[in-house]
Amino acid sequence: MSLNSFSLFISIISLCCFTSLISSLQSQINVWPKPRTISWTHPQATLLSPTFIILSPYHQHLSPAVNRYLRLILSERHRPIITPTVNLTSTPPLQFLTLSITDLTAPLHHGVDESYTLTIPTVGSANLTAGTVWGAMRGLETFSQLIWGDQLRVASGLYVLDSPIFGHRGVLLDTSRNYYGVEDILRTIEAMSSNKLNVFHWHITDSHSFPLVLPSEPELAQKGSYGPEMQYSPADVRRIVEFGFEHGVRVLPEIDAPGHTGSWAKAHPEIVACANMFWWPTGTEWADRFASEPGTGHLNPLIPKTYQVLRNVIGDVATLFPEPFYHSGADEINPGCWKADPTIQTFLSNGGTLTQLLEMFVNSTFPYIVSLNRTAVYWEDVILDSTVKVDPAILPPENTILQTWNNGPNNTKRIVSAGYRAIVSSSDFYYLDCGHGGFVGNESRVDRQTGDDPGNPFNYNGGNGGSWCGPFKTWQRVYDYDITYGLTEEEAKLVLGGEVALWSEQADATVLDARIWPRASAMAETLWSGNRDETGKKRYAEATDRLNEWRYRMVGRGIGAEPIQPLWCATNPGMCNLVQPL
Repeated sequence: MSLNSFSLFISIISLCCFTSLISSLQSQINVWPKPRTISWTHPQATLLSPTFIILSPYHQHLSPAVNRYLRLILSERHRPIITPTVNLTSTPPLQFLTLSITDLTAPLHHGVDESYTLTIPTVGSANLTAGTVWGAMRGLETFSQLIWGDQLRVASGLYVLDSPIFGHRGVLLDTSRNYYGVEDILRTIEAMSSNKLNVFHWHITDSHSFPLVLPSEPELAQKGSYGPEMQYSPADVRRIVEFGFEHGVRVLPEIDAPGHTGSWAKAHPEIVACANMFWWPTGTEWADRFASEPGTGHLNPLIPKTYQVLRNVIGDVATLFPEPFYHSGADEINPGCWKADPTIQTFLSNGGTLTQLLEMFVNSTFPYIVSLNRTAVYWEDVILDSTVKVDPAILPPENTILQTWNNGPNNTKRIVSAGYRAIVSSSDFYYLDCGHGGFVGNESRVDRQTGDDPGNPFNYNGGNGGSWCGPFKTWQRVYDYDITYGLTEEEAKLVLGGEVALWSEQADATVLDARIWPRASAMAETLWSGNRDETGKKRYAEATDRLNEWRYRMVGRGIGAEPIQPLWCATNPGMCNLVQPL
């Protein structure tokens, strides 16, 4: 870059940072995610009455939420990093928040109305109006963030009109590779609700363990889990699902198959190919591996018992989880695994193909999923994999949703241009486990003291240190992702939303909060109200101070969110920017 070009680059950054600093300083109060419309013409606050109450109609799931928010509001006493400079009115303390809900019966399904209107006048009671109880929960969260101080005060003379851009805003948690206790899952769901996220994608099983106790197939957990203390009983599932309802969070189960099923072999070895075999046999090419990571096993589509077991599993899961989406996985079919099985070898030698095997599997399971009034969700691989994929004709778009994780916006484009609805979880932006190196043992490439082998970067000069999806996805990387990038207006309508994912090869409950938060908060705002200001410019600079504040508030609420900056940066706005403001 020439000196003149660099000077121009610095000037542009300076102007952007200066604009963002002004915006940050003018923002007197923090709400995360930022509402679509918020009007607070004259920054002022009113004391909150010590006998403040929330008036609401009774509802099985809303009423517990109202009680929870009332306790939070009266006990939190959040101290902002920088105290808002607002006028405290001399009017009587705020006594009531009145909830008005149009439809008390709307179920918590994808696309449900989550809009709300919140009015906090200078005098009189505050009003929260929503179309559904789920929108009311979002408004209660906003109201709770508008209160601060040891002597409770609430922003007044304020009006919020709010609704999400995307209906699907989720967190994926893998509980197979490492186990998470029920309380850890509940804490995650509660934090999701605070961030207005609404889908807990529970990747329950994988090759490593099968922790879900199913009434029709109890041996899967008895033999395939890490032990009786690392299982989820039907009672645990009911508790998690009910907790989700009380927080406006859907619990979407994923039982990945036919790949990622090595743990099934403990109970049913006859239906699983290449189980317990070394994942990358010595002397084979990467393309001939048995699995993409240690932990092998694929269900065998040629064995009739495979479908007897699957029918029991799918039926039980549909009973345990009322969620209308059923995630069936179908990712990472490794040809080497199927080819290692004698029955499949015979099938292939007689002219059969791997694609026919997968189509046989899908044709035998997809109709049953649909018969249970479920929409089937699959990973993108089922139609986009370069080696083993099905003919899209057997997966009609009206009953199928595809979740994308490879190749950034390009695969999203391929999915929606084929007419499918998409959930975006691009590993380039939304994988929260990336950047922590690899987990395989005896990795000799890490033993380099001064540099990597020529032409083979690993530890230095662009190497990923064993993390296939490195580098670490910073909150800014998450925040700046536009999940409809490159799509036409019609194609963008097929994008349901997105999910950040925490795969658990190197995560468990000890690091859960810090791995997810506040990076998931960054996605939460972009999917709720976008990542651009009124002029269309990315607002990541302005968001920094607000996310700092929100992270501290989450910590006060018991969520171990990792810091994004030194506290000094938050107490000295603008001083930690890349370029000094003009």
